[in-house]
Amino acid sequence: MPTEHADTPGDESSGAAANDALALKILVAGGFGVGKTTLVGAVSEIRPLRTEELLSEAGQSVDDTDGVAQKTTTTVAMDFGRITIRSGLSLYLFGTPGQDRFWFLWDELSQGALGAVVLADTRRLEDCFPAVDYFEHRRIPFVVAVNCFAGARSYGEGDVSRALDLDPGTPVVLCDARDRDSGKEVLIRMVEYAGRMHTARLLDSVG
Repeated sequence: MPTEHADTPGDESSGAAANDALALKILVAGGFGVGKTTLVGAVSEIRPLRTEELLSEAGQSVDDTDGVAQKTTTTVAMDFGRITIRSGLSLYLFGTPGQDRFWFLWDELSQGALGAVVLADTRRLEDCFPAVDYFEHRRIPFVVAVNCFAGARSYGEGDVSRALDLDPGTPVVLCDARDRDSGKEVLIRMVEYAGRMHTARLLDSVG
């Protein structure tokens, strides 16, 4: 994914360093009200771009707010943020809309993505099945991040993996989407896992 750099005129060393910078595209997906916008906003080092609209009466018949009755807005296009993992490595984060009527946007957002984070809420675990299926069928590496809501029953990583019938080796991590450090750890796990998966596929293709 192309990145832009503001080099100092005449400073060749600055330009060379900038050209070595790597920006990776990561999707943040999951069901309605699971915390995608919150995660992107918590970790982004820039002011995140949000496309939220107030929930309307017209959408009450199609938006299942069971368990998230306090939610008043919804993402209708995408969220966007950026985080620097280390010097020379940045992640561009694209939060996808959760409702199925907006899934037509996923194909566009997934173009060029290294991988994805599927956020899960154990109170509504079935809501992340579509995202899991989407990435599995398109062979896009992903991790499942269980957003630990207050008052929700706690489940171990193995329990969640079995409940979602994940492919062997797909990472499951527990997180707090509101916490920057917790979110950053999820993204690091994502990059590491996606790197291993892409390397293995490359070796298979030349083997």
